[in-house]
Amino acid sequence: MPANEPDFTQLAELDRLVHEPSRLAILATLASCQSADFQFLLNTTGLNKGNLSAHAIKLEQAGYVAVEKGFSGKLPYTRYKLTEAGREALALYQQQLQQMLSQMDAADGSLEPVVE
Repeated sequence: MPANEPDFTQLAELDRLVHEPSRLAILATLASCQSADFQFLLNTTGLNKGNLSAHAIKLEQAGYVAVEKGFSGKLPYTRYKLTEAGREALALYQQQLQQMLSQMDAADGSLEPVVE
């Protein structure tokens, strides 16, 4: 492959757990703050309660998000925090995307389709 051709095979190497738009929104939100409660994530991501809960569980299972549940008086609360593994996964994802975008910019429309 010539040096100025983008390597689209790198797309298959992206962390699919991070790449999914709803989970990416959760991770990006948590990367922007120390921690966030369920309602804050609902408001910032635009997800519904069921989707947010399901995606948060997947991120927790992967070790990307820590979940703290408790009570404030008699009211239950859930707080989410990005773990170090989550921060690293998000940083790697960002780096991989940036690298692919840079390759696309460098190709500048010079990619020629192969006709068989």
